[in-house]
Amino acid sequence: MIGETISHYRIVEKLGGGGMGVVYKAEDTKLDRHVALKFLPEELAEDPTSLQRFRREARSASALNHPKYLHDLRS
Repeated sequence: MIGETISHYRIVEKLGGGGMGVVYKAEDTKLDRHVALKFLPEELAEDPTSLQRFRREARSASALNHPKYLHDLRS
């Protein structure tokens, strides 16, 4: 994925990964800033329980308020 552009995010490098997905550093080409993007593996994205867990994690993270934190959930 490194070097690919998804929407207006250019993937720069892989930051890490685990059972719930992979996190990449990306450049937001519209706002000229770096962000972290998390992607679920395809098999988890199709599993209702895993998707619910991911959304719960996203809701918890959305409580954070920081200029470097981006919230963008797409199904």
